[in-house]
Amino acid sequence: MSRTSASPPPSGGWDRIGAMLLGGPTGYGFMVLYAAITSALLLGNNRTSLFTDIVFIFFLLFALLVYRAKVVLPFKLLMGVLTFGVVLPYFGTLNPFYIDVATQAGIYVALALGLNVVVGFAGLLDLGFVAFYAVGAYLWAIVSTPQITNIFPSLGPVPAGWFYVFILLGLVVGGGFGVLLGLPVLRLRGDYLAIVTLGLGEVIRVLAVNLDKPVNITNGAQGIKDIERPPIPFEAALLEATGLDQNALYQLFFYFLVLLLVLITVFVVRRLKVSRIGRAWTAIREDETAAIAQGIPLVRMKLLAFAVGSSFAGAMGVVFAAKQLFINPPTFDLLRSISILSMVILGGLGNIPGVVLGAILVTLLNLMILPRVATVLRQMQDSGVPIPEAFDPTQYQRLLFGLLLIVMMIFRPEGILPEDRRRQELHEDEPEIVDEGGDGKEVQASAG
Repeated sequence: MSRTSASPPPSGGWDRIGAMLLGGPTGYGFMVLYAAITSALLLGNNRTSLFTDIVFIFFLLFALLVYRAKVVLPFKLLMGVLTFGVVLPYFGTLNPFYIDVATQAGIYVALALGLNVVVGFAGLLDLGFVAFYAVGAYLWAIVSTPQITNIFPSLGPVPAGWFYVFILLGLVVGGGFGVLLGLPVLRLRGDYLAIVTLGLGEVIRVLAVNLDKPVNITNGAQGIKDIERPPIPFEAALLEATGLDQNALYQLFFYFLVLLLVLITVFVVRRLKVSRIGRAWTAIREDETAAIAQGIPLVRMKLLAFAVGSSFAGAMGVVFAAKQLFINPPTFDLLRSISILSMVILGGLGNIPGVVLGAILVTLLNLMILPRVATVLRQMQDSGVPIPEAFDPTQYQRLLFGLLLIVMMIFRPEGILPEDRRRQELHEDEPEIVDEGGDGKEVQASAG
């Protein structure tokens, strides 16, 4: 008689299906078929509609198939380049709305991966993560506009080409602010840590509101406009070759830039997770006392987690400011921090593919699904269907977030794609599965 530990039936079933579809020769065929069908449906329906929205969601989820498929790396690269380097950009020239949504989804993927380092790897609950995003955004907004002359009258805005340097500076400045935030909370855990980080995050937003006097640094609640966009390499040649206008070309530019930064972020986070640093973070998350006994430098590792996670946010803040051309303090409110945290929790705390999935789904929910449902309801109202105005889902974004989190915690507390360790922890009290006689027939072992 053999005994095996029980795994949760839903996740175990999905794992078996995924292994069957994405492993071996089947994986190659399934990836080609999936990419071909979603690409054909997407390119054949370039109008903005509910059907196109649904196809677009499935198209973006192909990124997870590329990541998880058990196929050779050159084939993964080929499929990734064809779908996200050719099909999606071309579709974006037909309908700019979707390429903009994909770009914003990429920004939130990088932010969620950064927060996952702090919360998922090191177990440090940070509710003020959006503050580092704001620091990066204001960094570029101030130095690229005449706002800089209020601080240094002898200086003018930096040349637009310095944008690429400031992405790296955003990494450094974001990481530095992460260390500054981490220093006063090193001795705190759990709820106390969450409350203090929430407060520190709000401090940054309030400073952005009030740093317009006596020296006008942030322009207060009015925000900073006319932020400089970076120059596109070979812009004139690209405009002539593609026939696009400048705004459409910039949309493609920011899409490819964000895609590159997301790939770098995934690579760095993945390497960190399997490194000695990542194992030290895991030890701290599981038991700080045991980690200290093993000789892990607790203070240094916690500060490093804050620095690494916040550095990604700082870099993406620079990109966000250059893309939007305008920022103001409400852009970086508490709801934004909660949204990023919900991406990590819903996707699967500590699991990179899960966090990517959570970021994509939550971003699409906010930017596409809820507005689309509201549009459909308004069309039904115009056609005479008696639907109250109060049913507009865009008015209940926070309520829907809360309900979504509650439902997830009830039916799948480990997240959509959880880390194996977390899945085992949450299901360790489930009954053992016993294979009596080794005949493959499994029954539950009795509690006694």
